[in-house]
Order: sequence, then structure tokens, then C-alpha cells
Amino acid sequence: MFQRFRRTRLNSHLRSLVRETNVTVNDFIYPLFVRSGEGIKTEVASMPGVYQMSIDEVLKECDEIKKLGLYSIILFGIPDVKDSIGSDSLCEHGIIAKAIRAVKEAHPDMFVVTDLCFCEYTDHGHCGIIDEKLETVNNDATLEISAKQAIVHAKAGADMIAPSGMMDGIISTLRDALDSAGYENLPIMSYSTKFASGYYGPFRDVAESTPSFGDRASYQMDPANRREAVAESISDELQGADILMVKPALAYLDIVREIKDNTSLPMAVYNVSGEYAMLKMAGANNLIDYERVVMETMVSFKRAGADIIISYHAKEVAKMLQKQS
Repeated sequence: MFQRFRRTRLNSHLRSLVRETNVTVNDFIYPLFVRSGEGIKTEVASMPGVYQMSIDEVLKECDEIKKLGLYSIILFGIPDVKDSIGSDSLCEHGIIAKAIRAVKEAHPDMFVVTDLCFCEYTDHGHCGIIDEKLETVNNDATLEISAKQAIVHAKAGADMIAPSGMMDGIISTLRDALDSAGYENLPIMSYSTKFASGYYGPFRDVAESTPSFGDRASYQMDPANRREAVAESISDELQGADILMVKPALAYLDIVREIKDNTSLPMAVYNVSGEYAMLKMAGANNLIDYERVVMETMVSFKRAGADIIISYHAKEVAKMLQKQS
């Protein structure tokens, strides 16, 4: 006798009842890119629907997304002046600190995550202080200024910090610094498994963070390494991370599942700019049913084990979910 799997597929209500994976608006963190000025909302050519915004426009965007049920954002700062150590990110009057304070004052119910890195703030586009001899980032020198940056974010009112530079020891460094400064309850969402990926191209347009020399392969992960990918995340868990992350998402769902099976921590994925841009282009050229494929992609992240999805699609998905309700 064979099993009739179709019995539970013939009625739409029964399909809903037995559905194993569901996407909700509460799954999402929406990335926003902030720069100085006023009345600035500049669309990024490679990422339709994504903007560089001045703080006043970010506050308007928060008004809009809250109406859709989105209450979690991750902020990226774009300074007017960049230097070798990303000084703007270490200053309490820098763009990211100003943005955090403004959002928390205008929208105290908004959950503000901050990306903690230096690539947007340095004139060389790398994620920390450069070791001139090795022509790569000096890990331990970067840990020192990362701790300073974390305190700036915390004092400004960040609700969670997300270090993305892939420096060894970053989680224990930040945890010690935050705890010592009285921020022991501030969570850390680690970019714990972040690959040296070709999917980041459009992000570098919006964040103006393309490296001026070389690449980031000496600190971001080799896409070919599965066991190392799991070890990176487990190491960050042991150092005190509160949430782990895999970035990019779509080409690494096997890694998401394996880490999920080896940790009890919540799992995030970053649905990155290249993934977003590909679907946008395919949809604009009528190659796919855009909304259907976007939702199918989000389901795939959840099914693989993601609890949190950082996505430029978040606002669109929230609108899709409203239409379904």
C-alpha cells in the first residue's frame, strides 16, 4: 500500500493547517543607510528600492515601516570624511551615533541594531586598521578600536550590536568592553560565519565601501569551507554571542542548517545585496513571478533554520503579508 500525500494538499485550508514553515513580519530586520544632510533620499542604481538617506528621511521611513508591522532595523553609516582608522565611527558626534540617538528619540519603540565595522568609514574600504607589511587588516589593533566603537553605539542608545568585520576574538573583546562599561544587558548579534562572497557588489555601491586595494579574503571566510564555517559560529557562541548569523544566505543554506543543528542560539541570515538585486532584475524583466519568488526565498531561509532574516525585501514582504491577511 502506498501513502496518499495528496490528501492533505487538496484543500487550501488543510494545506495551511499542516504547513511546517511560516514567514511573519516579526522575522525581519530592515537595513537602512544613513548619511549627513537633510532631505536626502538617493536611490541606489544597482539596488532599486534601496536608498541612502539623511537622518530626517530615516525617521520618515521608520514611520512608514511601523505601519507595516516592522519594528527592527539595522543601521549603516556613511560619513562625509573617511580616514585610515574610520574615525567618524569612533566619535560620539559621528553619523552613526547621531542616527541612533535620533531614531531612539523619535521612535523609542523601534529596535535599533547597529552594524559594527570600519569598511564604510575608512578611506581604504577595509574592515579595520591596515598592517602595511602584510597588506591586510591588523586583527588585534582592530579589536581595540572595535571596543571603542561598541561603546559609542551603546551610549547612543543601540538596542543590539552586530560586529561584521570577521576579526578573531571580536565577540569576547566586545563583551568584555560592554560589560565593563555597564552594558552587560546589551546583546551581540555576531556575523559569525561571513563568507568572502561575490554577492556583496551592490552593497558596496550603497555603503561606498569598495576596497581600494586587494580584497577581504584574508579575514572573511572561504566559500568552499563547510567545517570551518561551523567552527567560526561555534567559537563566537563560546565567546558570548547572543545570536549567530550566516552571510550571504541563499547560496549557504546548507551551512545555516548545520550550524542550527549544532547550537541552541537563535540563527540569523543576511539576505544580501546581490541576492536582492538578482530578483529585482529578474522581476523587472518579467522572467519570474517576483512576489512569489521573493516569498519562496524567505520560506527557504526559515526552513533551513533561520529565526531572523535581515533583508532589503523586508518592507515588500511586510506588504505582501498584509495583503494575505
